[in-house]
Amino acid sequence: MKMFFVVYAEASDESVSAAFKEAGYKSYTKIHGATGEGQESEPKLDTHFWPGRNNTLMLAVPDEEIQKLIGLVRRLRAEQPRAGLRAFTFPLEECV
Repeated sequence: MKMFFVVYAEASDESVSAAFKEAGYKSYTKIHGATGEGQESEPKLDTHFWPGRNNTLMLAVPDEEIQKLIGLVRRLRAEQPRAGLRAFTFPLEECV
């Protein structure tokens, strides 16, 4: 299993969430209001100087789903270049 971790601009939440649901991914954990700085987008620090925040999605998926998810994120990045979408995977082991 893998954890598929996506970070994106909070302003894009509705369309990003809808795209994942339309692709059949209905089980996830979302964190609202994350702040940070990345290499490909403006900082989102929820301050007057650097307004905005990010959201994150975490999806626990079988290894064979990763390529489908990467394709989805690539499509979203092309459609919404200012959303600052980034995706990461890491190994996941369920312990309970």
